[in-house]
Formats: sequence, structure tokens, C-alpha cells
Amino acid sequence: MKFNFGKVEGIIFDLDDTLVRTCLDFAAIKNYIGCPADGDILTFIDNLSCSNQRKEANRIVLEHELHDAQTSTWLPGAQAFVESAKQCSLPLAIVTRNCRQATEIKINNNKIGIENVITREDAPAKPDPTALLTIAQSWQIEPKRIAYLGDYIYDIQAAHNAEMQAWLYKFQSDAEGYNDCLSFIAKR
Repeated sequence: MKFNFGKVEGIIFDLDDTLVRTCLDFAAIKNYIGCPADGDILTFIDNLSCSNQRKEANRIVLEHELHDAQTSTWLPGAQAFVESAKQCSLPLAIVTRNCRQATEIKINNNKIGIENVITREDAPAKPDPTALLTIAQSWQIEPKRIAYLGDYIYDIQAAHNAEMQAWLYKFQSDAEGYNDCLSFIAKR
């Protein structure tokens, strides 16, 4: 499968539900730690005033992430997309809100050949653009020449905050097996 990457000079990927399938139940995690249904889990934990509550909430999130990491598999089409980008000699990276330990498991178990990886322990979590801008600087490529490919609003916000191209990927199973969609979200 061959893809046309246009004038993009590098691609940064989200990990969960962009490259690999995830089974994280965010509603259950929020319920376990007492996070409001419409709240962000990582922000909620960071704002807990009691260090014991924060420690327990982080433990629960880690437990769910590590379980999910053991069961993650490539999404249909994702591996071919990565290989096609590599054949075009595009630099590739991953920026994820996952912890480093779960990220390494997912990358190793699925043999994802992308070495430049930033997790939430390495930089502020998305939608903060710090991780994306760090990669752009290391590549010495203008942010507007880089695409950030993800599946969630935080990915789009992070790309816009970094002044990068925002590429939205949505995967859906259907009766035929799968169907996927790649959209380009213009900065407003």
C-alpha cells in the first residue's frame, strides 16, 4: 500500500487507537479514582491535594495501562502506513499520554519500529505542545511541515497548539472487517 504524504516532512503519531488498539475503559478508571465523567484523568490526579489519594489514583491508572499494554495489537492499516512513511524517509516519532512502561510494552510487543518516543513522564501531557515542539526542534523542521496524527481531541489541540498539521485518524469496525478514515483538521 502506497500513501501520498504531500509536503509533510515528518510525522508524529499518537499511540492508542492510532497505531494500536486499546481497551482502556476510561469511564471505569474515572469511577475508580473519583474523577468526574467529563474531567481529564491526568489533570484530576495532578490536582488531588492528598498525596496518598494521588498515589492510589496513579496506581489504579498504571494497573489499567499495564493490563491494556499486554493486549494491544496493531490497528488494521497502521503498520502499512508507518512502513510507507519509512520508505519515504520521513522522520517518525510517537507522543503519548501513556506512561513509559506501558508504552514500551506496546512498542515491543507489536514491533513498532519508531524509536523517538515521548511519554507523559518526559513532557507535559497533551494538549500541551511541549513534546511536539521538542521533536520538531530535534528534527530541525518547522512545525508547520510536520503532521501530528491522532484520534482524540487532545491530539488535535496539541497539533494546533504546536502550529503543526493536525491529522485525525478514526478507526471503526464494520461487518466487512474494518474501515478507517484519515482527515486533515485545519487550524481555525
